[in-house]
Amino acid sequence: MRKLVIIPTYNERENVEAMLSTVLSLAGDFSVLVVDDGSPDGTAEIVKQVKIASPERVFLLERAGKLGLGTAYIAGFRRALERGYDAVFEMDCDFSHDPNDLLRMAATLEEGEADVVVGSRYVKGVNVVDWPMRRLLLSYCASRYVRCVTRMPVRDATAGFVGYRAEVLQTINLDEVRMKGYGFQIEMKYTAWRLGFRIKELSIIFRDRTAGTSKMSGSIFGEAFWGVMGLRLRRIKKSK
Repeated sequence: MRKLVIIPTYNERENVEAMLSTVLSLAGDFSVLVVDDGSPDGTAEIVKQVKIASPERVFLLERAGKLGLGTAYIAGFRRALERGYDAVFEMDCDFSHDPNDLLRMAATLEEGEADVVVGSRYVKGVNVVDWPMRRLLLSYCASRYVRCVTRMPVRDATAGFVGYRAEVLQTINLDEVRMKGYGFQIEMKYTAWRLGFRIKELSIIFRDRTAGTSKMSGSIFGEAFWGVMGLRLRRIKKSK
C-alpha cells in the first residue's frame, strides 16, 4: 500500500522536524504531507529544509491562515486521492500520538481487518498520560455523549489518530463535511460508519505534548457538542 500521513500544523517548530524524522524512519515507506496554516514561527521553513533531503516523501501545503483542522485534513485528503495513495492517516505533530503506532494501524488496513482504523484512548480503559483531570473528563464524557446520541459503536469518537483506506475517502462527499474543529473527527467516523465501512479501534497510549502550545479551546468543544446533535438530526430527516 502507498501510505500518506497528513499532519496539520500551526506553530509547531519545536516538534515538526523530529516528527518528520521519526515517521520517515519507520518501516513501510510512509510519506508525509504537512498542511501548515501560515505559522508565524517558521514551521513551514523547517519542513522545506527536511523536504530537500526527502523530496519524494515529504510534501508541504501552505495555507494563508488558520482555516480550521477539518479543512486542513480535507485539503490533505484531496491531495492524497489525486496522487493515488491507498491509505491515508491523520495524526498530530506534538507526539501525543506515537508515530510507531502507524505500523499497527497500517497493518490493520493492509490485512483487510477494517476500512477505518482508530488509534483509541478509550477502547481498553483510559490510556491518557499527563492530562489535567478536567480535560480528561471532558474528552471521555464527550466520547460517551457521541456514542449515546449517534449510536455509533466507537469508544473514542473524538480521536485524531485515524487511518482510512482510500475507498472510504472516495465514497464520502468531502464537500458535505460541515464541522471544521475537532467535531470534524466525529463527523468523518460517523459518516464512514453510516456508509457501511468497517471501523476498528486499536488501543494506544496518548501523551500530552511536552513542547509547543495546545490548540484546544472551549469553542472547539462547543462545535463538537452541537454538531453531534446536527448529525443525528440530519440522519433523521434523510430517513423520512
